[in-house]
Amino acid sequence: MNVTHLASKGTVLGTVVLSLLTVPAHGTPTGTLPKPDLTGLQRVLATAYRQGAPGAVARIDDHGRIQWAAMGFADRRSRRPISNADRFRIGSVTKTFTTVVLMQLADEGKLRLDAPVERYLPGLLPDRTITVRELLGHRSGLYDYTNAMFSKSVPGFEAVRTKVFTYRQLLNRSLWHGRTGAPGVTYSYSNTNFVVAGMLVEKLTGHSVRTEYENRIFKPLKLRDTFYVVPGTKIPGRHARGYLAPDRAGAPMIDATEQTMSWAQSAGAVISSTRDLNTFFSALLGGRLTSHAQLQQMERMVPVDSTQAYGLGLRRRQLSCGISVYGHTGAVQGYYTYAFATKDGRRSLTAVATTSNNVAVLNTMMGTLESAFCGKQTKTRRAAAPVERYEDIAPGVARG
Repeated sequence: MNVTHLASKGTVLGTVVLSLLTVPAHGTPTGTLPKPDLTGLQRVLATAYRQGAPGAVARIDDHGRIQWAAMGFADRRSRRPISNADRFRIGSVTKTFTTVVLMQLADEGKLRLDAPVERYLPGLLPDRTITVRELLGHRSGLYDYTNAMFSKSVPGFEAVRTKVFTYRQLLNRSLWHGRTGAPGVTYSYSNTNFVVAGMLVEKLTGHSVRTEYENRIFKPLKLRDTFYVVPGTKIPGRHARGYLAPDRAGAPMIDATEQTMSWAQSAGAVISSTRDLNTFFSALLGGRLTSHAQLQQMERMVPVDSTQAYGLGLRRRQLSCGISVYGHTGAVQGYYTYAFATKDGRRSLTAVATTSNNVAVLNTMMGTLESAFCGKQTKTRRAAAPVERYEDIAPGVARG
């Protein structure tokens, strides 16, 4: 094992620790993919730190070779350096976990993607034609309740951080508003879809989503850092603290680590680590969690913009070098996460920055994908298209 430990002087928190760990490969190099650009990866994390993220970490798994870089601190008070061993809240990456459970239920003959939700949850939705597929692909037309809940980030968070909601209460917050469109017509990201997806899981199995996550994904993949603790407020074990940037310039950051996550549940409440998320997406894309037929359904994409598309609980991003990667992004108070892998799952990246309500950091962290999958490039990369400003948190609310 070759370990390099570097230190540099930070402009915000003083001394910053930058760590790089490389574990030699036990197999052959990854196909025709360029080698990851570790220097570029470090540069992205350093930029996120300068832009206000107290800590940022990224891990690449590539044919048994593990490489990771970390910048800053897991805890602003203790100033403990952040590392890839730290757990964190993954936000909307949870949606892929929820989708996998439903795909397994489809494999078992308990669910049909093109059946209306009405078949399984009669009387729940005002439009009885909305299908399961439309939920998982964000084409149901259901308003995202978090737009109103978090129209102001800090007051919205403080109002819900200790509350416990039922799925029905969250759905009702959506139904108070008009729909965004007719079912099946337009992609419109909405957490409400995955609240209903959680209700489907519990109705079809008779178990909580926690039990289904554990029995179908966490335990089989030996994800030792992955948990669903709603409505518990703490992250178990070693973890990075997450910080919500203030709505008003100059105001202090809010430590948002402890909250019930009841406002998100099956749409965004899972806790994990870089190791476990890479394991999960490698297994999913490698065909080890669903049948080939159901994985193909997840990978049937609807374009979102010029560089990305959305399938069923799964995103595809086209990078500047022409490579497409599959996974999900997640924003939750205190954390921004990118978790993606190649289509065969053989190279995966998870990166997280421990802040939110900071658009500059969110857009900067997309650069981890370029470094991990495109490597060093001699030609100037085309400018990246704007990414979603918010995933879990009020995606429809415009922010500067």
